This record gives sequence, C-alpha cells and structure tokens, in this order.
Amino acid sequence: MTLMTGDEKHGPSATSTLDVLWVLYDQVLRVSPDTVDDQGRDRFLLSKGHGPAAYYAVLAAKGFFPESWLADFGSAASRLGYHPDRTLIPGVEIASGSLGHGLPLGVGLAHGLIARGLLAPRVYVLVGDAELDEGSNSEAIVYAGAAGLPNLTVVAVDNQSSSYGWGPGGIEAHFAVSGWSAARVPGRDHAALASAFLATSAGASSGSAGGPQLVVATVEGKG
Repeated sequence: MTLMTGDEKHGPSATSTLDVLWVLYDQVLRVSPDTVDDQGRDRFLLSKGHGPAAYYAVLAAKGFFPESWLADFGSAASRLGYHPDRTLIPGVEIASGSLGHGLPLGVGLAHGLIARGLLAPRVYVLVGDAELDEGSNSEAIVYAGAAGLPNLTVVAVDNQSSSYGWGPGGIEAHFAVSGWSAARVPGRDHAALASAFLATSAGASSGSAGGPQLVVATVEGKG
C-alpha cells in the first residue's frame, strides 16, 4: 500500500479492510489470476469501493496484475482509479464506490448462480458499518434472508463509524432478525477470520446453514 499515495487514497477506509482482504484471497476465495473468467469461481464484491488501495495491493500481491501498476495509482492514465473499475482491472467483479450498491448486487448474483445451477461458487460482499446506513442495504438484507441464499456471505468491517450506532445486539441483530446467521470476530486476527469464513462455507455446503451468513470484523475505531 505504501506505493500508492495521494489525498484521495482514503487511508482509513483502506487499512480497515486490509486483513480481511488478505485472508479472503489467501485462504478462502476459490479464484486466481487463471480463473477470473471461470464460471465456477467464487465472486468477491468490494462494496466499500471508495477506499480501494488495500484491495489493489492484495490483488497485485496475488498476481492479478503487475505490482508496478500500484505506483501509478490515481493518475489520469492509470487503470487503478480512486474507485475500482471492472473493465480495467483483472479480478474486479464490480465497479463500486457509491455506497449501498454492492450488497444488492451480491444478492442478485447469488440468486442468479443458483438459478443457473451453479451451486458451488460463493459470493462474498465486503461492506463498511457506516455503509449499512444506506436504505438499499436493508432491502437486500430482508430479501436475502427471505430467499434463504446459502451461497452468500457478507463481511461487515466495523470501525464504529455508523451515524447512529446499532443498539442492543449490534450489526448482527440487524441481520439475524431477517434470517441470517451471524458471527463477530477480531478484524486483525487472521486465524479467527479464516475460521469464520470457512465455517460459513462449510455449513452452506453441508446444508446445516440454511440461509445467508454475516461475519462482522471488528477493527479499531475510525479517527
């Protein structure tokens, strides 16, 4: 990440997601530079697209594009813009940045995979806790729970920046009331993150998890 500079780097938004992204791409996601177009790949959607520096760093480290691209981050000629663009960056599934879009897209994608008979691929969506203030997320949460989408995992990075807080039960209660299973883990603990992600995947595959899953990753508070 140190190769990327500039006022629009959105440092806190990027660093809050770095450990989650690394664990997903290093231990969980079934996708590689050679399988970015494979219909059987897992799909990762970065809904929190206004802070993509960590995302770019992880993709480069995993070989999706050359690390030399990082030094040109944000320039007029760079593929690595301040918001990720799926038409320019190998491995990026959606263009994002306007908050509240990734989770609804992930719900539709998970539903579409099932409708096409593609039952093995999973959809992972990374959101921020403040992003969940957007109403479009509430509609997606309710629909996904009602549809019982077992191939959908949402990762909510919680740096305590939501506008109004969450009250009793936290973010987990907001999802659980709509039929989601939910777990909270330390967002810097790689072993705990991997265990939570792999547990949701194993549960869905075995049929013990009957609906979508939420993993809340707690990190240090913003500011």
